[in-house]
Amino acid sequence: MRTIIITLFTYLFSCQLMAQPSAVQKAAKSVFTLTTYSQDGKEIATSEGIFVGTDGEAISTWKPFVGAIRATVTDATGKISEVAEIIGASELYDVCKFRITGASIPAKLSPTPLGAGSKVWQVGYALKKPEIKEMTVKSIESFMEQYTFYIVSCPSATNLRPSTLVNASGQVVALSQLPTNAEGTEDAVLHAVDINYPNHFAIANGLSTTDPILSQTKIRKALPDKKEDALLALIMTREQADSLQYAQTVDAYISKFPNEIDGYAAKATSYVNANDFAAADGEMQQAIKKTAQKDQAHSEYAKIIYQKNIYKSEIPYADWTLDKALAEAQTAYQLNPLPAYQHQQAQIIFAKGDYQQAYEMFIALAASNKEKQEDSGMTPELYFEAAQCKANLQAPQEEILQLLDNAVNTCPQPLTNIAAPYIFARGQAYDAAGQYRKAISDYNTYDTLMVFRAAPEFYYIKYQCEVKARQYQQALSDIAHAAVLNPQEPTYLAELASLNLKVNRIEEAIKAADLCIRIAPNYPDAYIVKGLALIHSGKKAEGLQALEQAKDLNDERAQPLIEKYQ
Repeated sequence: MRTIIITLFTYLFSCQLMAQPSAVQKAAKSVFTLTTYSQDGKEIATSEGIFVGTDGEAISTWKPFVGAIRATVTDATGKISEVAEIIGASELYDVCKFRITGASIPAKLSPTPLGAGSKVWQVGYALKKPEIKEMTVKSIESFMEQYTFYIVSCPSATNLRPSTLVNASGQVVALSQLPTNAEGTEDAVLHAVDINYPNHFAIANGLSTTDPILSQTKIRKALPDKKEDALLALIMTREQADSLQYAQTVDAYISKFPNEIDGYAAKATSYVNANDFAAADGEMQQAIKKTAQKDQAHSEYAKIIYQKNIYKSEIPYADWTLDKALAEAQTAYQLNPLPAYQHQQAQIIFAKGDYQQAYEMFIALAASNKEKQEDSGMTPELYFEAAQCKANLQAPQEEILQLLDNAVNTCPQPLTNIAAPYIFARGQAYDAAGQYRKAISDYNTYDTLMVFRAAPEFYYIKYQCEVKARQYQQALSDIAHAAVLNPQEPTYLAELASLNLKVNRIEEAIKAADLCIRIAPNYPDAYIVKGLALIHSGKKAEGLQALEQAKDLNDERAQPLIEKYQ
């Protein structure tokens, strides 16, 4: 009798499976298992998902990706593929879209939502015979005006997990989340998100790659389809992502835009940063072969060689000389006679030390811009570079100032931070010429253009000029500001103490000197100033003691002062 009951149960169960629409079982071919991993290679989480495109496009839950550095999917045939990129994600609805490496078998998606009372089937992942469960749509809610959020009733079970829900036609309707009552005795309830919602995810623009939600995973973000947007994404990734993500993004850019120079140049620059100049050279050779704009490729090649010689000249690489950089820039100009390529040649010639030839080229380009009445944005820089040539040729200061005047006067009006470096350079030239008030005026303008956020070194330079102009109040303010911006630099505090002493602010001088000694106990200037300040305040013994400390630090000024005040 027991055998008959078991046989009858097995028959009824098989009939239930046979009652499932055949199209539902076909949908299982597109279901996969997702596994994500942390930095140390440990498994973070597993989930299920569905392929929605032939090029590896897939949809799954988002939470497993949080904190992940890599992920894999195992499809219905058992094939394991790496997740290549994240296309989009929603933290609120716990869904994401991504792409794997390689092709995929997509499921059909339902173009219309189901109503309450409709039957759906939960299709699980399995290599041989997938587990399929019939469920009922309990209720629906709309969101974002075009998508449906489903609440689905299902038999209570302990093995329910995020999975795919399909209709009788085998079309995917939604992606379910974890059941809210999977362990209870009553019916469990699944929440499911319209599959069309994550399927519409896309990287809209270059800034999308820095989205705070997508930033929760270390897996590379997809690039936008437009070249300009993709280039912005490449730049943003370089600024904000780690080196691995950036390298992956560069490779993706080259793959997506194989005829554009930007990806090759970015990869070559990364090699240069790692001092692998041979690899960088090979990358640029590839760029010249593959890119459509050969002039741009040769110009970028020249730029990379030039920058290596400027910033990494101490590391030898015989194949990359300034002469080679110049030859590449000349080739770019021969292919496309743009002023920018002439400018590049002039910069390389300057770096070679031929200041007269470079000067003539800079001035000729500036004159050409003026004659054509072109506002290319290059003219101020040309005059500035011409001034640098004159300085290296030891020309009269008046000639240098005239060129710097031209640099400032050809900047867009009203002045913006674009003009800041030229204003600062002119201020330094006035400073060197002894025209301190004009220098201070330019320094003040520069400070304004920088929104009073200049580097502490600038305020130190400005302070020194103000002291020479005997504008002590302003000088005190600027050297104090420098000390606030970099409180660990003893020079600023020592200078602050010294100027306070000079203007007879004795107590302030002692306080500044003590601060300096606190951060740099072996800095003799602070003891010299403190000793003099204490002596002038009537504390001779203490002052001499401070001077003795300076003497112990081998300051040659200390002994004569000790003899003078003993």
